[in-house]
Amino acid sequence: MSVNVRIPTILRTYTGGKTEVSAEGANLAEVIESLEKSHPGIAARVLDDQGKLRRFVNVYVNDDDVRFEGGLEAVTPDGAGVSIIPAVAGGC
Repeated sequence: MSVNVRIPTILRTYTGGKTEVSAEGANLAEVIESLEKSHPGIAARVLDDQGKLRRFVNVYVNDDDVRFEGGLEAVTPDGAGVSIIPAVAGGC
């Protein structure tokens, strides 16, 4: 399955500045593996040392938060949009 992955500004150094890239995979884990093959280093920014999604990174398949759709096993249908969104924190 081919999906379009929206890349946040902070990760664009891995994609040569591209805001969106294509990746292959039937689920999110396969999509991240595909991204890593094409854009080495990006997986380490999305996954922790145990291979799980980092707490401060939100990922959506179309409009669905993958944390409620099976995490790395979330299905990524052909043509889906995958968004990687780093959490933003701050205060006054």
